[in-house]
Amino acid sequence: MAVAVTLVALGLAACAGPGTSSAPISFGPASSSTPLTSATAGPSGTATAGPAGTSASIAPTPSGAASSSTFALTTTAFPAGGDIPARFTCDGDDLSPDVAWSGAPDGTAAFLLVVDDPDASGFVHWIMFDLPGASSGTLPIGFSSSPHPPPQGRNDFGTVGWRGPCPPSGEHRYRFTLSALDAPLGLSGAPNASAVRQALARVQLLGTATLEGRYRRR
Repeated sequence: MAVAVTLVALGLAACAGPGTSSAPISFGPASSSTPLTSATAGPSGTATAGPAGTSASIAPTPSGAASSSTFALTTTAFPAGGDIPARFTCDGDDLSPDVAWSGAPDGTAAFLLVVDDPDASGFVHWIMFDLPGASSGTLPIGFSSSPHPPPQGRNDFGTVGWRGPCPPSGEHRYRFTLSALDAPLGLSGAPNASAVRQALARVQLLGTATLEGRYRRR
């Protein structure tokens, strides 16, 4: 995958074309390291209810979508299923990890990236939506704080952008889910998980790729 050294113009209005672009989409200066992890999933998903004051997991079940075993989400920040370093959490610099994807389904016009905590009833840590559709792409470390990222939603801490793992006790899992959509959500402002879930009902989910890490406060 070629690595871009400058921010790519998003051109979201032109993202809803009939097919998936074959050119990789890179945002900002990404790491030159080869991704160490990958995890794939078919397009099925679940929506789970969260406790009062939090949002349910944003992973709806698609209707009639074909499974893709090649759609993968990767990171160089931590091994798949392994420990997330403190620099990406509330105990460190609280940077968003790098992510890269490949093998997106044909017809993908936009992506939705959600990071939640399934051990806290789907507590949402990051929402990034209307990323341009392409068969592959990357987001570098710390991209959530860039002045020109794709639109970001309001997490369950009540802030916009990435808020890293900060479990009150014990070890928690953190699930990165990239959903391939047939059209952008087209939301304005910084929507919360509930608003994103409602918008998902108006588009078709073509597939998902997932990645999971763990964190325990020392």
